[in-house]
Amino acid sequence: MSKTMPSPPRECDLLIVGGGINGAGIARDATGRGLSVVLCEQDALAAHTSSASTKLIHGGLRYLEHYEFGLVRKALREREVLMRIAPHVIHPLRFVMPHDRGQRPGWLIRLGLFLYDHLARRELLPASAAVDLRRHAAGLPLKPMFERGFAYSDAAVDDRRLVELNALDAREKGAAIFTHTRCTSTERHGNHWLATLHDTRNEAQSFTVKARMLVNATGPWAAGFLHDVAHAGARQSLRLVKGSHIVVRKLFDHEDAYIFQHPDGRIVFAIPYRDDTTLIGTTDVEYHGDPATVAITDDEIDYLCALINRYFRQAIDRHDVIASFSGVRPLVNDEAHQRDTASAATRDYRLALDTEGAPLLTVFGGKLTTYRKLAEEAVDRLASHLDNRHGHWTADACLPGGDLFGARPDNRNVLGFAEFVAQMQARYDWLPPTLVERYVHRYGTRIHVLLAGRQSMQELGIETAPGVFAAETDYLVRHEFGQY
Repeated sequence: MSKTMPSPPRECDLLIVGGGINGAGIARDATGRGLSVVLCEQDALAAHTSSASTKLIHGGLRYLEHYEFGLVRKALREREVLMRIAPHVIHPLRFVMPHDRGQRPGWLIRLGLFLYDHLARRELLPASAAVDLRRHAAGLPLKPMFERGFAYSDAAVDDRRLVELNALDAREKGAAIFTHTRCTSTERHGNHWLATLHDTRNEAQSFTVKARMLVNATGPWAAGFLHDVAHAGARQSLRLVKGSHIVVRKLFDHEDAYIFQHPDGRIVFAIPYRDDTTLIGTTDVEYHGDPATVAITDDEIDYLCALINRYFRQAIDRHDVIASFSGVRPLVNDEAHQRDTASAATRDYRLALDTEGAPLLTVFGGKLTTYRKLAEEAVDRLASHLDNRHGHWTADACLPGGDLFGARPDNRNVLGFAEFVAQMQARYDWLPPTLVERYVHRYGTRIHVLLAGRQSMQELGIETAPGVFAAETDYLVRHEFGQY
């Protein structure tokens, strides 16, 4: 009996390991520059850190007190870029900060907000302002002692969807995206890598990739991958910080969010969330366990409840928590700031390029807001080794479904979003407005693909889950990654 010959390796310019926001962003940028890309992710896209965020695209107001002006400026610039290219999954959100007289003085907060307004050009969001909580809607749920406050703007995001859209755009431009696929071994040669990829749902299924470059975008696993799989020198150091969130029944009826100062210096948000709930977080504590098994502790729940009870009239405790999630943030282990608290550790990123043989790029750190810039810088460094001279493009191209008023990003995408929703409700008047709005927020202009040929609720098919019909599931299987 003849033996089955192994299939030849799949060849590409870049093999990207990691399907979080950084890996997906790099894949999108690279394919748009004409590079061939394979991306593998051991679980689903955005299964870990990238979907366990506070769901914000923001400049990082609190980073100002740590003098990270460069990071804040970069994040503020990116906030505007991302809102234009993905207006369906990123939307403006106003924050109210009640002033606690026992903490930061009012003049210092005003100075910080002035810098926040002016460190980068701002076209889409209103400036900060002082608010009288005795007359402002946000003051009603608060204890009477909080009479003054401040308001400023950032943006909310569907973090998992942002990852999916980047991966989807990469795939539509030619990238091969493999979920539930683990990179188990690599061999480094002078001009290429040979990597073995295994299907995590069927370990007997594997294939080989021959790549000119390897990108380690494994987030909290980056140091371990570098040492155990890529065998690239001494183990690098990452600082792992756990951020946990709780979800409770909604604590307020208005559409603004809150940012609270804790006496220990940490910041906690209370944000309007899905299905009439409030999202509260995060905790920022050092973490030394397995990132795959991270979970909230009772101490963290108590911490978040205590802070809410410090400000709100309505008290909460563990019994009010209806959901929770935790994620591990892989922060750059800056030796100069090792003694800083977890909340003070920098959220900036570092790109480490190893050219001892076939190039290996490792991503350390990062945050949702700056992922596009990180990806751009990463591909710049890689492209120079591939003699690729394609210029930057991702700031000038909408993510899938984001082209609400034209192919190119435009302020109208953000400022006219309500107009677009109204147009879709008029066009698909047989759909409940709540369903139209959900489709628009998730799929943007691709609502037309989802609803093509359908003119009634019956034609959406059976309801497989509350508000989820067979037509949507079919769309995801046919056009995306089959995930809901």
